[in-house]
Amino acid sequence: MRAVDEVIAGRLHSGVPLVGQVARYIISAGGKRLRPALLLLMAGALDYRGAQRHTLAAVVEFIHTATLLHDDVVDESTLRRGRATANQSFGNPASVLVGDFLYSRAFQMMVDTGSMRVMQVLADATNVIAEGEVQQLMNTHDATLDEAGYLHVIRSKTAKLFEASARLAAILAGSSSEVEQACADYGQALGTAFQVVDDVLDYDGDAREMGKNLGDDLREGKVTLPLIIAMQRGNALQRQILRNAIETGSTEDLSAVVTIIRETGALEAARQAAAGQAQLAIDAISGLPRNLHTEALLQLAAQLLERRV
Repeated sequence: MRAVDEVIAGRLHSGVPLVGQVARYIISAGGKRLRPALLLLMAGALDYRGAQRHTLAAVVEFIHTATLLHDDVVDESTLRRGRATANQSFGNPASVLVGDFLYSRAFQMMVDTGSMRVMQVLADATNVIAEGEVQQLMNTHDATLDEAGYLHVIRSKTAKLFEASARLAAILAGSSSEVEQACADYGQALGTAFQVVDDVLDYDGDAREMGKNLGDDLREGKVTLPLIIAMQRGNALQRQILRNAIETGSTEDLSAVVTIIRETGALEAARQAAAGQAQLAIDAISGLPRNLHTEALLQLAAQLLERRV
């Protein structure tokens, strides 16, 4: 990861000072670096030690960071990782344009690998992520959204980059198509579980630990799995309260919404859904060689369910 950070620092250089300033602001904010870590762990599991793993790990982090910059503008977010978002600090135009810079820099770095397969995977992933973001925008304040529609969005906007990160490691290692698919399946399931847990924490987390405002999803009109399950299980009055909150985006009734989510068992049900995805991830790589990296991947899937931030 230190080597990846060195690549990131080296490729953030721009002749336009504001570009580097904004990019460094969000990248230095102490993110989990989960996607690059996934690529490095999977590469280690497959015994690939080439330097290109550092380059591609930096690429996926750049793509992820670009989506965060754009997301915070779209969502009008003010807090991320415990401090002001880039759009709050530098304004919306700077955040959008620096996000564009990070996307384009990522594609420059892809070209450096000289692999059409790598470029295809990352180009496809970036396109799917953008489609997922648009679909999520279309779904805002829609109290009729069901679990299938929710899963389609999070597998596009979140899990797709996890999937690509794991798949890239297999491509670098020259793995068979079967192994590549197993790695991709692990990434997709892990990313899905990660997002479901993230959505649970929006109603069951600690704002100080998480570094963001609780209830942001509700305010932004995002209908996530805890809300969907609560809508399915609640009585008529509870459903009406939830529907009003979803359709208006008002957090005035946040405490009532959280109470309903708890009373209907929606939080536990959502956590069980995440556990199911984590188990799918574990099962996907059961055939990989057993080594320290594989063990770390298995632990990552298991411990994901315990995250509080």
